[in-house]
Amino acid sequence: MTDETVHKSQETRSRRGIASYFRRLANRLSRGEPAPADEEQTVTVTPPAESEFEVEVEREDGTVTLEIDMEWNEDEGEVATDVAASKATFEVYEDSAEQYRWRLRHDNGNIIADSGEGYASKQKAEQGLESVKSNAPGAYVVDESKDDSVVEEGGSKATFELFKDSEGKARWRLRHDNGEIIADCGQGYASKQKAKQGLQSVKTNARGAPVEEGE
Repeated sequence: MTDETVHKSQETRSRRGIASYFRRLANRLSRGEPAPADEEQTVTVTPPAESEFEVEVEREDGTVTLEIDMEWNEDEGEVATDVAASKATFEVYEDSAEQYRWRLRHDNGNIIADSGEGYASKQKAEQGLESVKSNAPGAYVVDESKDDSVVEEGGSKATFELFKDSEGKARWRLRHDNGEIIADCGQGYASKQKAKQGLQSVKTNARGAPVEEGE
């Protein structure tokens, strides 16, 4: 049997971003679900219930390396490539005021997020949705409807804020660290649980969602 590198990537990330990646991996592994090897979630692995696990820390010429290896027989687990990375699609469109907007539409037809504002150009709208792609999966969740805000762990340059609107409905917005709101739920939910389910769908589907022209 020949050796094959199915996937390899290398980049600089913050500690929060690395923690977010491991957290997503750990959640899938603990549930026995296919775990994404790449950020786009197009390559997944499904290890067996038990596998060889090795952790190694090395120091060499002033550089420290942390290596984490899992190994199992190929016939005991699965590797999938070209996975359907998302169950949603970003649609970029021009509104009645001739401004550009985006919305994230689930395969079931529901709009699960939108830009919340119009942009002067299509390029700006696309830059906005790319920021959501990058930051939504690992974003913190802050519950602003409580006196003592509860922060669910995450790791990105944005934060999901849960809050109640003037009609008492639960909503969320995704706020970048620079203070800008980069995504909005677009609708009120009857319960906080439903709002959380909505933002979780955005966390799961934003990264690998294709971008199309909308009407």
